[in-house]
Amino acid sequence: MIIYLMTYYNMSAATGTSILGLWGALSNGLALFGAITADFYLGRYRAVAYGSISTLIGMIILWLTAMIPQLKSSPCSQNQHVCNGVTALQLAVLFSSFGFMSIGAGFVRPCSIIFGADQLENKKNPNNQRILESYFNWYNASSGISTILAVTVIVYIQDNYGWKVGFGVPAILMFLSVLMFQIGSPLYIKVKPKTTENLVIGLFQAAVAAFRKRNTRRPLSDCDEFYRWPLESDVLPPSKDFRCLSRACIIEDPQRDLNPDGSASNQWNLCSVEQVESLKALIKALPMWSTCFMIFVDMNVFSFSLLQTKTMDRHIFPHFEVPAASFSVFMIVALTIWIAFYDRILVPLLSKYTGQPRGLSPITRMGIGLISSGMSIALSAITESIRRQRAIEEGHEDDPNALVNMSAMWFVPQYALLGVAEATHAVGQVEFFYALFPESMSSIASSMYTVGTAVSSLIGSILVSGVDWLSSTGGKTSWLSSNINRGHIDYFFWLLSFLSFINFLYFLVVCRFYESLNDGSSRLSHVAEDKECDYRLLHES
Repeated sequence: MIIYLMTYYNMSAATGTSILGLWGALSNGLALFGAITADFYLGRYRAVAYGSISTLIGMIILWLTAMIPQLKSSPCSQNQHVCNGVTALQLAVLFSSFGFMSIGAGFVRPCSIIFGADQLENKKNPNNQRILESYFNWYNASSGISTILAVTVIVYIQDNYGWKVGFGVPAILMFLSVLMFQIGSPLYIKVKPKTTENLVIGLFQAAVAAFRKRNTRRPLSDCDEFYRWPLESDVLPPSKDFRCLSRACIIEDPQRDLNPDGSASNQWNLCSVEQVESLKALIKALPMWSTCFMIFVDMNVFSFSLLQTKTMDRHIFPHFEVPAASFSVFMIVALTIWIAFYDRILVPLLSKYTGQPRGLSPITRMGIGLISSGMSIALSAITESIRRQRAIEEGHEDDPNALVNMSAMWFVPQYALLGVAEATHAVGQVEFFYALFPESMSSIASSMYTVGTAVSSLIGSILVSGVDWLSSTGGKTSWLSSNINRGHIDYFFWLLSFLSFINFLYFLVVCRFYESLNDGSSRLSHVAEDKECDYRLLHES
């Protein structure tokens, strides 16, 4: 897409990267909205159906931009100093295709895997858990295979047959996908949405109730003073963390605060202990969650590496050249190899010495991921310095498309390190949130990763735009110039390396607040430490 935007929409490398970053942020950010909408309003079947159709519409519009000359600008020739501008209509059509695909991704990504599990789940079957585990493994395997096909076969088609065919093939495949999904509709198990409760709204209710009761002076000690619903839930006191939030579940006046059946008369003024503890768990997770942004920023700006590999020798064999956009396959291969190596070889060895069933604790694996991503960006900076110097020595300073006498295989270690970084950090992060959050927040735990990538895409887009603007002030050539031989992408990578180092120091500081989780146990085990209360039901009055 970065090549398409630069060629047919006359965008600079920095502008195109920023737009793609915002597109990624929107797609990942809408995944949380799609999951909530599916769980509580539409149901997963309709969410997947609407999302698939929206994705198809977006891909057809993108295909039309390649088919209809009036929907895109003419590419600039090397001798053309002033290029034709892009009209507002052309940009509107392009961005509408991005928007439809983002909406589709927001519904399909979080719902398709669970919708598939709905078809297989049978609690009466003793092998139910094993069947579901097998399904999840095959689902992830198929996702990995599709990604590899996208960055190899589809990219090869785009490189050799042009954008009309390159965008047409995925659009046709998406049409067949939607058609097959709709044909199977009568056979599906369609779980109805949960309209009675909404976890996200419950978190907001707990925050509002705590704020409204900020001046209450009732003691936080007597278990009978705390509200819990349903009445049969465990009678446990709120944790000692963030005691100010515990006011939200204090019953100040039973006659006013409770209905005859024992439920809260106003959920924005009185919340259950479970809601308050869920809000506390989310707040506890935010510092560690914020440490993940930088690793995804490092991954999102790798569209600049595409511009670098385009100018280098990409031949593996004399008659086989790897497309520039296909180099990300090395990251996927490294990710797959590392997961298999760690799961089958390292875990049995490390578990004997660390006492951890998964070899290393989630926090340790997250730290390894941060280090690997920082090393990858530092290597990219070094490689770009060498590539740029050779380009200048060979007289290609004014020709960003000229081939440099240097193998693109120099970039394989960077992609491999990024693959290891994602494999260690992503899995460790999800496990960390599952250990920290209560069972009722398992969906939130899984969505934290997706929302983190959305925030990172937004940060990366802002960072690219800011660096491009600051480095080009005073008429100077931007670090992120489309002519990478005149720009200094290596300086930008060194900046990212420095920010990754600062982020790792921040990560070490944050780790001190999660020492009890470093052994894989949950911090929500405050129940064993606090004073337990006798089980008593609230009076119906």
